[in-house]
Amino acid sequence: MTTARPTPPSPTPTTSTTSITSTTTSTTPSLTPSPAPRPAPVFGRALCAMVTPFTGSGALDLDGARLLADRLVSAGCDGLVLSGTTGESPTTSDAEKAELVAAVREAVGDRASIVAGVGTSDTRHTVELARAAEKAGADGVLVVSPYYSRPPQDALEAHFREVADASGLPVMLYDIPGRTGTRIEPDTMLRLAEHPRIVAVKDCSYDFLGAQKVLSRTELAYYAGCEEHHLALYAVGGAGYVSTVANVVPDRLRSVLDAFDAGDTFRAARLQQQAMELIESMMASGLPGTVTAKGLLGDLGLPAGPVRSPLRPADREMVVGLRAAYDRLMARHEIPPPPGHAHVR
Repeated sequence: MTTARPTPPSPTPTTSTTSITSTTTSTTPSLTPSPAPRPAPVFGRALCAMVTPFTGSGALDLDGARLLADRLVSAGCDGLVLSGTTGESPTTSDAEKAELVAAVREAVGDRASIVAGVGTSDTRHTVELARAAEKAGADGVLVVSPYYSRPPQDALEAHFREVADASGLPVMLYDIPGRTGTRIEPDTMLRLAEHPRIVAVKDCSYDFLGAQKVLSRTELAYYAGCEEHHLALYAVGGAGYVSTVANVVPDRLRSVLDAFDAGDTFRAARLQQQAMELIESMMASGLPGTVTAKGLLGDLGLPAGPVRSPLRPADREMVVGLRAAYDRLMARHEIPPPPGHAHVR
């Protein structure tokens, strides 16, 4: 499923000006080229890396997943990424992953895309999960680099190609070398882009130059996987983001992209800046984003439940701090204007 971007406003047409004392018409050429609309990203712009809700006893909470998914999509998420790192994929079974996809599909229908995390350190297992995700109703699969074994680039490329060949679903590559130990090098990404079903990247490489190199030479949809890069990557042609913080403030994060698409880059920057306190609290506190997201969701009375071992829940002090950062963000309604401009909301 794709979500159409708003079409940028047409430039003001050039007008002819006629001198009072002459019949000669002079035309002032436009110095700004006509903006081309962005292509609609394959999975939408605003994607949430959704937590996997569990019951108090640690069982999969499908009712909670349905409720959370519906809330996220109603608040502006174009797509949901299930069973990623934030979704605790290392501690959910194959059957639970498929059940989660089916339940969320039931909840959101065709209002949003569903991308299922299927990456493992075993190519054969990843292929099996990709086929199961397709059967369960996913729109695409997220495939992380095989972790721990650290395959060389030629083996890494072969792994991704085999997974892409295994189902009819489009593939989002997940480049997060800080967790996997293996980078998908830009040259490898360029070759993988030639595969017809490898269509997108979740980028957590912290290599902005490498990302722009691939963006400039391929049609891959690049999604920021690092919260602080949402606007920066979008501004140079990225497709949007895959966000953990969107579990709690989906509308606030989407508003950054909406402002940028409307041509209000100042507002977009301010909105991104305003979200940074919560982003830092959730993503740079020394705890995994899964832990902080579930802690804050629970404090807000939303479906989340506990984390599974070996993760541990956020302590009360941490949750209080997260809630305070959340409340401060939600209390901010106005965007101060740039010097010499009217006040904007």
